[in-house]
Amino acid sequence: MIENVTGANVASRASGPAAPPAKGLARNALTLTSSVVIGVASAGPAYSIAATLGLVVAAVGLQAPAIALLAFVPILFAAFGYQQLNKADPDCGTTFVWATRAFGPTWGWMSGWAIVVADVLVMASMAQVAGQYTFLLFGADGIGDDPTHVAVLALGVAFMLVMTWLCFRGIELSARIQSVLLTVEFVALVVFAVVALVRVWLGTAGEAALSPQWSWFNPFEIGSFSTFVNAMLLMVFIYWGWDSVVSVNEETVDERRTPGRSAIISTVVLVSLYVLVTVAAQSFAGVSEDGNGLANPEHFDDFFAALGTAVFGEGALGQVLVHVLLLMILTSAIASTQTTILPTARTTLSMGVFRALPAAFANVHPRFRTPTVSTLAMGGVSALIYIVFNFLAAGDLIYDSVAAIGIAVGFYYGMTGIACTWLYRRTLRENAQTWWLRGALPLTGGLMLLFAAGWTAVTSFDPEYGETYWTLPFAPHWQVGGVFVLGVGSMLLGYPLMWWCRRREPAFFDGEVVERRLPEPADADVS
Repeated sequence: MIENVTGANVASRASGPAAPPAKGLARNALTLTSSVVIGVASAGPAYSIAATLGLVVAAVGLQAPAIALLAFVPILFAAFGYQQLNKADPDCGTTFVWATRAFGPTWGWMSGWAIVVADVLVMASMAQVAGQYTFLLFGADGIGDDPTHVAVLALGVAFMLVMTWLCFRGIELSARIQSVLLTVEFVALVVFAVVALVRVWLGTAGEAALSPQWSWFNPFEIGSFSTFVNAMLLMVFIYWGWDSVVSVNEETVDERRTPGRSAIISTVVLVSLYVLVTVAAQSFAGVSEDGNGLANPEHFDDFFAALGTAVFGEGALGQVLVHVLLLMILTSAIASTQTTILPTARTTLSMGVFRALPAAFANVHPRFRTPTVSTLAMGGVSALIYIVFNFLAAGDLIYDSVAAIGIAVGFYYGMTGIACTWLYRRTLRENAQTWWLRGALPLTGGLMLLFAAGWTAVTSFDPEYGETYWTLPFAPHWQVGGVFVLGVGSMLLGYPLMWWCRRREPAFFDGEVVERRLPEPADADVS
């Protein structure tokens, strides 16, 4: 039976502001290693780079490695903000709680809502990829090549439900499964990159192969600022997901330090993988729009599928390794599906505990020590949206939903960076380390990511931006891009929901639950 083990804590909050109450989650369940595994797996590195690199190469050509490296900068800066805020206030609500402390309930609620929007929108894509690649792995290309096939849909929904169940059964089980899935993904990526580079070095990669050059890391060779920004936006959001390690902070050993360290390590691992694979793929295949070239539009959705046989050969071992690449994309999608559920469930759990959502969201299973309503609602809503998107606009809404998450992600990452600087503003002059780690770097990263979100919102209004568009039913009958409708529309949907929550539970919105400062004493150690 599902019980609300935090009921007493929720009821007691009316007495006034206090430190986060114990939520009933499993304490000290995750080590530094398992935390990093969750952070890296959450980004889905194999699928993320497979679906993004071709578009970046088409935009900036040989400068793709520079974009992969520079896109890491605002992410790293934001990670410093997460690290410093978590040291003082290790709440699984993360940005929701910190933005509330910094800027008030409305901004905090919308930051929490942004996390929910981003995670729910991306789930359809991850489930669809998992379904497709299962069929491709077993040779059923006729089904696997059709993303909207009813069998792909059914299997994708099944993956969602299984991952939801695993998240419900306990954080330790989730972490163990993530370790297995990430091992397959990580090893396959490194093997692909190393074999490709060795063949380039040996001169057996083909006529399109290019020797790696330091000039590939020079962003000033990109033709225009607009091209540079658009390419950066494509790459910035393939790093998204590492913040899952902070969402499970209350279940991590040394909750004030380990999650922040895991966040930094996860981002460094991701940038290392992305730069290595980008250089290797570009060296092996070149940047042509023909053949195996990375700029060939036919390969935009997955260049690994196009390069697998070319890199590994047609022999028995080569074909085994090609199937390992398919397995890599499959495990990447499955792992990302599971780790996307974790942060959303814990964000809504915290919102329930602080009465920003109905109290039911604060329920935690007495045996498994996981959010109950929050986890099951995340899985159920995501599955429903996947089914609806699959039958609308020939499934193209699923592609647009992936592009639309940039608006929500940039918003809540940006809010975290700015909140860090604001909440620590009175301590920034203590020393140079404090100034940089709590002030300049999180603020810079936050502003850059808010700019990225705004840029995406403005440019996606163009009906040509994505795969779909919507025509206004009234004069002047403008056509609006589907990415804008999904991204901005989903964020705006938060306002009536927030109003409804305020009518039900006014205490949070009246500032009676969360204090407008970090808990005391805040840890002065910034290391």
